[in-house]
Amino acid sequence: MPNESKASTAPSDNRSGRLAGKTAVITGGAAGMGRATSLAFAREGASVAILDIQKEAGEEVVQLIREEGGTAEFFETDVSDARQVDAAFDRVIETLGPYNVLFNHAGTITVKPLHESTEQDYDRLMDINVRSAFLVCRRAVREMSDNGGGSIVITASIASELGYALESLYCMTKGAVLQLARSISVEYRDQGIRCNAVCPGFVKTAHGLREISELDNAGQAWEEGALAEAQGRICEPEEVASAVVFLASDEASFITGNALYVDNGWYAKG
Repeated sequence: MPNESKASTAPSDNRSGRLAGKTAVITGGAAGMGRATSLAFAREGASVAILDIQKEAGEEVVQLIREEGGTAEFFETDVSDARQVDAAFDRVIETLGPYNVLFNHAGTITVKPLHESTEQDYDRLMDINVRSAFLVCRRAVREMSDNGGGSIVITASIASELGYALESLYCMTKGAVLQLARSISVEYRDQGIRCNAVCPGFVKTAHGLREISELDNAGQAWEEGALAEAQGRICEPEEVASAVVFLASDEASFITGNALYVDNGWYAKG
């Protein structure tokens, strides 16, 4: 079994770090990989704005960041709603000033055979996973262009380019956001905007564990050994956060339009 070391969770001086002086907007930053990245961004010196529908969880993350000496604000937002997105970004700028990092993470999953999937299932996933990315990134590229550029990271998935049974709708949406990341990288490069996608496999979050459970209940065998065969072990959310920090930082200054797979070699195996 591979080494299971995690990214450091020790507090850091908010005035230093790889994201010092940056302001970051994180959608879906209240739980799971989003929560881990919110904390990691703050520990690397960024001021953090969390946009999420989970008010209590989001405010808890903000409190943790502030207790460690960081700067953070929470804005309750349904990122599939254009008016709420614009209102939240207006408040981010009023509260924290211009932003130069966006982590577009908000998303969800449906596990269901394609022939049983409904139009309501399709609309829900397209709204949460794709429409939200369109709305958020549309706003961000406009303002980042005016403010000298920045870095956008979009959460895609190993399912962006590989197909999986019982996840047709999810694979469609994740393919879409990966292509969005690639398109932004080409269209806005000359405005100083980099855009990359992070593509995890199974991650130890409520979302990831629910996915595994639902797949197993449908007759698959991820818990019985398929997961170990595919990616060795389950990924920790902090390990994804570390990848996002790198892509958001100036260390990745010549990296754009890429899909960074955080999957312990699963995608490479095909």
